[in-house]
Formats: sequence, structure tokens, C-alpha cells
Amino acid sequence: MERLKRKYIGDKAFYKLVFSISFPIMVQNGLTNFVNLLDNIMVGQLGTEQMSGVAIVNNLIFVFFLMNFGGLSGAGIYTAQFYGNKDDEGIRNTFRFKLWLGLFIVLVTGALLLLFGGDFIQLFLNSSADGGDLEAALSYGLDYLGIILLMLPAVSFSQVYISTLRECGQTVVPMVAGIVAVLTNLVLDYIFIFGKLGLPAMGVKGAAFATVIARYVEMLIVLVWAVKNSDTHTYFKGIYRTLRVPWDLTKKLLKSGLTIMMNEGLWSVGIVILAQAYSIRGLNVVAGQSIASTIGNIFNIVFIALGDAVAIIIGQLLGSGDMKKAKDYDNKIIATAVLSSVVIGSLLFLVSGLFPQLYNTNEHAKMLATHFIMVQAVFMPKDSFLHTSYFTIRAGGKTMITFLFDSVSTMLISVPVAFVLTRFTALGAPTVFAIVHAADIVKCMVGYIMIKNNIWMKNLVK
Repeated sequence: MERLKRKYIGDKAFYKLVFSISFPIMVQNGLTNFVNLLDNIMVGQLGTEQMSGVAIVNNLIFVFFLMNFGGLSGAGIYTAQFYGNKDDEGIRNTFRFKLWLGLFIVLVTGALLLLFGGDFIQLFLNSSADGGDLEAALSYGLDYLGIILLMLPAVSFSQVYISTLRECGQTVVPMVAGIVAVLTNLVLDYIFIFGKLGLPAMGVKGAAFATVIARYVEMLIVLVWAVKNSDTHTYFKGIYRTLRVPWDLTKKLLKSGLTIMMNEGLWSVGIVILAQAYSIRGLNVVAGQSIASTIGNIFNIVFIALGDAVAIIIGQLLGSGDMKKAKDYDNKIIATAVLSSVVIGSLLFLVSGLFPQLYNTNEHAKMLATHFIMVQAVFMPKDSFLHTSYFTIRAGGKTMITFLFDSVSTMLISVPVAFVLTRFTALGAPTVFAIVHAADIVKCMVGYIMIKNNIWMKNLVK
């Protein structure tokens, strides 16, 4: 017992460090997801078709967010290690690489959604006995998509700064920018959706305009802060002196960046395919999943932030060459994430039936949402272990392994299971959802073996 305690329980210095990194991320993510909940509820007051149309488009935009996150994170592995090695020019070069990669992702995503957005939305609209106006849902989805695409450049540009700041240990500024942005989004949602202060009620279009404006507010805050604080955060000095990235480093960043971008992109596509599979059961399932995912995101903030803490803390320790401390801290962060998820998941399970009552949708959609939330609660410890394991393996640059571990397993296990069960059985969507989650136990076993064998302990910058 004493050995286990030493291995998995940290001292005050450990928890102070982890808390200083993760708490601002928790606050930002928590407030963001809470405002997303209010946004979801406000759209939900308009009706099931409106909420479903917006939810489908957000599923598609989710792929962009994950592709952008993955591409920036690949370079971010080096940013964290350059910071640990006190190499400002190395950080500048990873920043420049992120700019180019972010621009590429914005252009490709924008083109695909402009050309094929309607076709993608229709994949989620399936007739069933539960009714629902599919044409109306498509129309609302297209209205929302046409406006929300305007936010893509702002998201990409701000995330280049935010990811660099976090990888260098500065998590407060992104938190402040995020808080201001989500509060802006909340206020504008209320004004635009329902037509306050003399403005016309714009419905789903109003929700889209509010989100776009909020994202540009966030971008301006981080940009202005970086310019004003370049004397203390010296890696921002001369950051635009050139946009060229040394070819030797570019090759390394392409290898890690494109691999993680492919991983996040393929994984997010897998999640969208899963959502489409569940939608075979009808429009109420789309609405129920939208409610459940919004609630789940609020309760997931602790282990999500601890995953970021793994990327930052372990990456910096690997960059400084302190392998023993990196191993010790990693064990303790993973244990903290799993144990906290047991407690939080239990609480979510107990209150799972309360949140759907906030929505102006039918009782069947509310019941489905409750069941989806209960499944998420039961499997939260599993998700927390997979999340922190993924960031551990990635911190040492093992991006191909994370690709196989994460997205390939999703496409080869989760997607086929959902496809078969939704099309060739009469099982309800929440039951299929639970079985798909249970299949991830195989990934947990593989992740545990890889963490234990220390394949991730690698210094990339010395």
C-alpha cells in the first residue's frame, strides 16, 4: 500500500504545479462549456428541428477544431521541449510553422463545407417513426453553416497564440481571453436569437453571428497581449521577422504535426460517423445526443485539463532531460485524472435526468438524452485514462503510435461496431452507445502496457 501511495499520490509541490497549470484551463473550459450549455438551451427553446440542425453543423465544425488542434499540437510537442531547453528561436520557428499549417486547414475546411455542406448535413437526417421535419432541420443547418464558417480564420490564428502560450506554461492569458469570449457569446446569443434591444429575432442565424463575433474578440485579446508583453515573453520578439521555417525542423514538424493532424482528423471523422450511425434511429436521437454531449463536456473539464497538464509538464521535463521525474509525475497525473473521474462520473449519473428538462423538446428526446448522459457518466474513468495516456505517449513525440492507438482503433473497432448494431439490430441508440464505449477497454489495456514500458520517454530537442 505504501509503495502504491508513493507511486500514485504526489506531495504538495506536485499538486501545486499541476494545479497552477490545469486550473486556468479548467476555468476556461468550464465557463466555455457552461456558456455552450446556455447557448444550446437557447437554441433548444426554438424547437427540435432548430437544435438538430445546429447540432449537425457543430458536428462538422468539430472536425475542423480537431484537425486544427492536432496540427498545432504536433508542433507544440517541440514548443514545450524548446521551452524546457530555453530555446526562444526554436519556439519562434514552431510558431511560424503553426501559422502556415493553420492557414492550410482553414482553406481546405472552408472549401469542403462551402461545396458539400448540404450533402454532409443530409447524411444525419433520416426518417423514423419519431417524426420530425427533416426539410426544416436541413434549412436551419444551412443557415447556421453559412455564417459560422466566417469564424474559421479567427479560431486558427488565436489558437496559434493560445497553444504556444500554454506550451510555455502561460495558461492564465488564454483563460482570460476565453472567459471574455464566452461571455460575449452569451450576451450576443440572447440579443440576437430572441431579438432584444430593438433587433429582430434571428434564431439560429443569431446564434451563429454571436459565435463568430466572440471568436474575433478572443483573437484580438491574445494578439494584443502578446505584442505588449514581448519584453517578458521574449519568444514573441521578432516572431514575424520572417515566416520561413528551417527545412530540417520543418521535416520534423511535418512528421509530428501531420501525423497528429491526421490522427485528430480521422478520430473526429470517426466520432462524426458514430453520430451519423446513431442518427439512423431518428431526429430525436440527434437532439438527445446534442444535449448529452453538451452536458458531458461540462463534467469532463477536469480530466481534459489534466491531459493538457501532461502535455505541458511532461513535455518540459522531457525537454530538460529529467526522465525520472517525468515518469513519476506522469503516473501521478494519470492517477489524479482517473480518481477524480470516478467521483465526478458518479455525481453526473445521479443528476443525469435533471439537465434534459431544461430543453424545449419532446419527452422522447429528453429520455434519450438522459440515457446517453448515464452512459457517459459510467465510462468517464475510462475516458480520463485514455485521454491522459494519449498525451503521455504524444509528449515524447511518438505520434505514429498515438495515431494507431487513437484514431485507427476508433475506425477499426468503434465505427464498425456502431455500423453493424444500428443497421442490423433493433437495439436502441443509447444501448449501442454503451457497447461502443465498452469496446474501448481494449484500448485501455494497450495504453497501460505502452505507458508502463516507457516508450514515450524521449528528448526531442537535445
